[in-house]
Amino acid sequence: MSFSFITYFTSTLLADSYRAPDPVHGRRNYTYMDAVRAYLGGRKVQLCGLAQYGNLIGITIGYTITASISMVAVKRSNCFHKHGHHVKCQTSNYPFMIMFGCIQIILSQIPNFHKLSWLSILAAIMSFAYSSIGLGLSIAKVAGGEHVRTTLTGVTVGVDVSGSEKVWRTFQAIGDTAFAYAFSTVLIEIQASIKSSPPENKTMKRATNVGVSTTTIFYVLCGLVGYAAFGSDAPGNFLTGFGFYEPFWLIDFANVCIAFILLVHTRFLPNRCSGSLRVGARRDGRRTCLLQVKMLLMFHSMVFITSTSSDWFGGQRTLL
Repeated sequence: MSFSFITYFTSTLLADSYRAPDPVHGRRNYTYMDAVRAYLGGRKVQLCGLAQYGNLIGITIGYTITASISMVAVKRSNCFHKHGHHVKCQTSNYPFMIMFGCIQIILSQIPNFHKLSWLSILAAIMSFAYSSIGLGLSIAKVAGGEHVRTTLTGVTVGVDVSGSEKVWRTFQAIGDTAFAYAFSTVLIEIQASIKSSPPENKTMKRATNVGVSTTTIFYVLCGLVGYAAFGSDAPGNFLTGFGFYEPFWLIDFANVCIAFILLVHTRFLPNRCSGSLRVGARRDGRRTCLLQVKMLLMFHSMVFITSTSSDWFGGQRTLL
């Protein structure tokens, strides 16, 4: 709830910053950097730009890791269904990370990708789909009457985990929650695609209110019902942590939805990170498809190397 209030408040401030100096009739700021330059200026532009691009890169790394985990979960789910739940069915994330990056590079060559409105609608439908699947399976498990151990403070120190492990898991949960409200990083860029009548800031505030409220309701329901279903043994992710094994095809579909949504979202983020370079190249008259491919290759190579630099990184992705 705290993150939802903070996200909504900061989003309304960003929505009013789209035009300057007047939020309705002022000059448009098409990017976050333009807004910072118009309202703050000076050295703050570089500092805020560094913070934004660092955040975008971190989110992209997190999306890449999460998408690969979902794709691995599909393969493992089929393995469990075929060979039984006692089989380990270990699968590496690395090939799926490479596949994810290659698909991103290919998709980056599609002109006017941001104008494919049907893709955004499909991604929204899939978001509701996988959330509803996880929530529905949890409700079914609770209705089954299976007894689980629950406490007011969660896992018990000395029984389930050590004190340091509980602290670490708490911070991971906070990181996951913050990660779920990452859309405001590119809010002004999204607002730039909205028609000017009615005023963009009013439209964006209404959309933010509906979006944040809806997702928060889903998050709270998943947390409460999920804990009621699994108790202190709840996995970090019901769909990829195999809180459920059957029906395997439904779990596969939910994980495919997650991977697809992250694919669509991640398609936009590298363009923001490499946008300044492309603008500079265009001003010099040397903007080419090859330049864009090189930049995206470097970007996704950096993302892959960072994501796979050590075996423990995947567990710490919420630090981003």
